[in-house]
Amino acid sequence: MENGNSVASTVGKAIRCKGSLSHTAAVCRSSGEPLVIEEIEVAPPKAGEVRIKIICTSLCHSDVTFWKLKEPHGIFPRIFGHEAVGVVESVGENVKEVKEGDMVVPVFLANCEECRDCKSKKSNICSKFPFGVVPGLPRDGTSRFRDSKGEVLHCFLSVSSFAEYTVVDITHVAKLDDRRISAEKACLLSCGVSTGVGAAWKVADVEAGSTVVIFGLGAVGLAVAEGARIRGASKIIGVDLNPQKFEIGKKFGVTDFVNPKDCLDRPITEVISEMTDGGADYCFECIGLASLMNDAFNCCRSGWGKTVILGVEMHGSPLSINCLEILRGKCITGALFGGTKAKTDIPLFAKMYLDKELHLDDFITHEVSFHDINKAFDLLIQEKSIRCIIWMDR
Repeated sequence: MENGNSVASTVGKAIRCKGSLSHTAAVCRSSGEPLVIEEIEVAPPKAGEVRIKIICTSLCHSDVTFWKLKEPHGIFPRIFGHEAVGVVESVGENVKEVKEGDMVVPVFLANCEECRDCKSKKSNICSKFPFGVVPGLPRDGTSRFRDSKGEVLHCFLSVSSFAEYTVVDITHVAKLDDRRISAEKACLLSCGVSTGVGAAWKVADVEAGSTVVIFGLGAVGLAVAEGARIRGASKIIGVDLNPQKFEIGKKFGVTDFVNPKDCLDRPITEVISEMTDGGADYCFECIGLASLMNDAFNCCRSGWGKTVILGVEMHGSPLSINCLEILRGKCITGALFGGTKAKTDIPLFAKMYLDKELHLDDFITHEVSFHDINKAFDLLIQEKSIRCIIWMDR
């Protein structure tokens, strides 16, 4: 694990991240346009905040979704990125939890550990700092980024990891005390993997011998499979339009694969019902389409089937389900971050990886330098990558 080099000389100062190999920041100025390396200024952390030197980051589908949004929903100029790992460079007032040099994982969902929700085992949705997509930090709604002209660069999901340095609220930081875990593996725990594994364990509570169906075998869906594998599910069915996903899925415990294109005129619900003797115990929707959410719900077994929605509906379409199916014992729920509480669960996932219980290595299919960050976008959009690690110092 890298130590982030010396950070003492920058503490308490605004930092200029220059457009060179070792000091970079990527800025998106308009919807769908390639990110551009620019010189930016990163202000010192305010009270309750932490400034982090990013070691590596990766690209998530959520980044691409918001990158494509057009005004007024799309907000630009903006620094994207929310899956990363780094080293604490400095802390603001009242921050006691971490110190300079600590290895940390920034996350998009707050975990204050003080509110009723954070203290409850029933929720991971912090009520003190509720989730939102506003373009600023949670305490005052403002950004710590400025471009070379002094103009504001908007924050993304309270993280903005596509910069050499970023400022994050302490409630959005998980500390990793065991530094044996490599940076690129720790990075995976910042969003996608924790979402999928957490959903299988904390939301669905998959048990040994159960049947699981996963709609969408991207990083989150594969992480659901990994979580179900560890829990001992007897059958894990992956549903995806990309036939190559089956071989990939096998590495994470997927036992069967269904490509809806190959079902001819048979509805997917009929196919799954046959494969699971009447319906799956657990179904997960990991794409973000209302139609697939309906399919997932209909593929669940009457009596106790549970459907977990992890994808954000990309068109804003409502979900409509048959109330009679609810009366028959099926249930449907959703989860942000897979029910994961960052400060306690991420260190646990890291330990499980180091103990060789949780598989992380195969999630990483590509690695690029920060100057090639747009290549990571191309790979994900073309469905050629699961996770592409973007190294800041390469």
